Amino acid sequence: MSIEPPAKTRALSSLTESQGENAMNENHRPEPAVDDSVPGRAVYQVDQLDCPVEENLIRNKLTPLPGIDGLDFNLIKGRLTVTHRLETLEPVEAALKALNMTARLVTGETPATADQTPAPAGRSPWPRLLAAGLLALGAEIAHLVGAAGAGGLTAAVETGPGLDIWDGLSLALAVAAIALGGLATYRHGWTALRNFDLNMNALMCVAVTGALLIGQWPEAAMVMVLFNVAETIEDLSLARARKAIGELLKLTPETAVVRQEDGTWLETPADRVPAGALVRVRPGQRVALDGRIVSGGSALNQAPITGESLPVEKTVGDQVFAGSINESGVFEYQVTAAFENSTLARIIQAVEEAQASRAPIQRFVDRFARIYTPIVFAAALLTAVLPPLLGGGDWLPWIYKALVILVIACPCALVISVPVTIVSGLAAATRHGLLIKGGAFLEAGRKLKWIALDKTGTLTRGRPAVTEFRPWGQADPDRARRLAAALAARSDHPVSRAIAEATGDPASSPDVIGFTDRPGRGTSGVIDGQTWFLGNRQWMREEGRASEALDAAVEELEREGRSVVILAGEDGALALFAVADELKDGTGAAVAELKSLGLKTVMLTGDNEAVARSAAARAGLERYRSGLLPEDKLTALIELQKEGPVGMVGDGINDAPALARADIGFAMGVAGTDTAMETADVALMNDDPGRLAVFIRLSRATHRILWQNIGTALGIKTGFFILALAGQATMWMAVFADIGVSLLVVANGLRMLRQ
Repeated sequence: MSIEPPAKTRALSSLTESQGENAMNENHRPEPAVDDSVPGRAVYQVDQLDCPVEENLIRNKLTPLPGIDGLDFNLIKGRLTVTHRLETLEPVEAALKALNMTARLVTGETPATADQTPAPAGRSPWPRLLAAGLLALGAEIAHLVGAAGAGGLTAAVETGPGLDIWDGLSLALAVAAIALGGLATYRHGWTALRNFDLNMNALMCVAVTGALLIGQWPEAAMVMVLFNVAETIEDLSLARARKAIGELLKLTPETAVVRQEDGTWLETPADRVPAGALVRVRPGQRVALDGRIVSGGSALNQAPITGESLPVEKTVGDQVFAGSINESGVFEYQVTAAFENSTLARIIQAVEEAQASRAPIQRFVDRFARIYTPIVFAAALLTAVLPPLLGGGDWLPWIYKALVILVIACPCALVISVPVTIVSGLAAATRHGLLIKGGAFLEAGRKLKWIALDKTGTLTRGRPAVTEFRPWGQADPDRARRLAAALAARSDHPVSRAIAEATGDPASSPDVIGFTDRPGRGTSGVIDGQTWFLGNRQWMREEGRASEALDAAVEELEREGRSVVILAGEDGALALFAVADELKDGTGAAVAELKSLGLKTVMLTGDNEAVARSAAARAGLERYRSGLLPEDKLTALIELQKEGPVGMVGDGINDAPALARADIGFAMGVAGTDTAMETADVALMNDDPGRLAVFIRLSRATHRILWQNIGTALGIKTGFFILALAGQATMWMAVFADIGVSLLVVANGLRMLRQ
């Protein structure tokens, strides 16, 4: 048996319900974006930050500044977080202004209250783009009329610009179209070139300017218009992924009906309701804050939090989550966490942090794009210069081919596909009751070979019951129960709670002095001047309180698959408690599903051999290890990692070392301690082991779509690159290809929302 430390040990990061406040781990506590009294972290809302192009531009500008320690980007939310050692933020803001970035310092927000979307961009761009498109079309018509007698496009490329009235009209309309639809692109492109950054805006500006100079005015205008249309459509596609995250905010009502000191009920803003307050919820209303029911009961739809498809019956003592919908009865509950520390707020915060993290494949794509773009730019330059110098033809056709190559070179489709797919996958995971703390974990899930599972609270219900009580020797049964209740009531371990419930009212039990909780062994304390121990047989042996007869009795009970807890004093054992814990519904099916996906499973438990063997057989597990202390679980996991990546699933403090060491740690989101929640990489918000298979499938689907996007983008660009060198591709074709690929990969990435 492994018993968790008492509340004073768990206070590092646990929810202290008796005091009615949440003491989340400081590394994950919501905090203001910047604290003027403690410089070091500033968050900016950057309106233009919605693409990796802008991210790279900002990173290259700010990273060299003295005093900048780190930069984190949230492209979906348009946020830049600067970690610094600056006395003033003026250098940061000056650098952003030099990049023509509109940046606003964000202060005093929490995940529960912050707006999830960037600031609105103002009026719709479509009327302007439509007008620019009509002007570009007019330029094309004028060009065709003027070139009709000169052999069409090919002749125009060979002989250069004409001088008649139609060419003049075509040029005027093209310049007007570019001015109306592409001034912002030119501003961004010039900024990029000034900072030696060959991003897609810079490439597009060079291509369009070159097309103007060689007389391809209608094509230059239409390329610029189509490019901006594509940018707008991409923004709308990204907004859909952004909306999927932002919808989380709408799950909680703005107010709650709170009981006042005089006994009346008053509707109060949810963010002003303190922990410990009493809240009433009627049928059809949403739960505003986390808490525990104190009177009444109902069926709650908590799908937004846990992913459960059916309403869950709740009664006195049960936990309720902010965002759940009350389906039937009226109930009252006591708030256990303030608005900003609710489970939903923590989900939002974790998803935001996950958005800002970079998966390995995203880092790979970013590195590839930084190498790919300059190489293609150099290839375009050589295409324009070398053949004419070597006598391979006239300058204008080769310059035109080089400009086509520049359009093809834009890496946006390749780069943008990764964050869209990752964020869509994270949003889909929350719908299934999975809280994934980073794109890296979503991507790495497909590599797992082993799933190691704790038993109590993970595979089993975590609420064992005492099935047999045996006084030992000449012990007084009533006295043994009172002593056991006194020790068990002070521990949070499920087995201890079962003993406390079975032995009577803990309030009437004797006082305990010097209470000690030993993880993996049991609890002890001084009662009525004598030291008493309540723990497993291994600990009794270590303390010299075991005997052959006691071992035989324990083994008899353990062969039946039950855990045995021994109450012993200075003179030996006083009583035995046989405890059994049933498997959760669907545990066997969950293990079978993991096997069908090709994963191997093993149970790591502190329980004895007989209990572990019985539980493993009922769950259908391939292997099991029993009698493990926290350090033993860690050792067992390290051994498994020699055979491949391992995912560890647990719910207690004694699982935390293994959770931290595992390639991916999974924590039970409801039954799990906050230590396990903070240590793990993925939280199963409904404690259903069946969600493990859902995670694996999401991970594999994400990986598959990512490489589909990368392969599609590179394949199409390579094909058009060859066509351009062969003189078979026009700028129109190139820009359509670039737009098409960008929209295709974004749409493909958004398919993750439907997983």
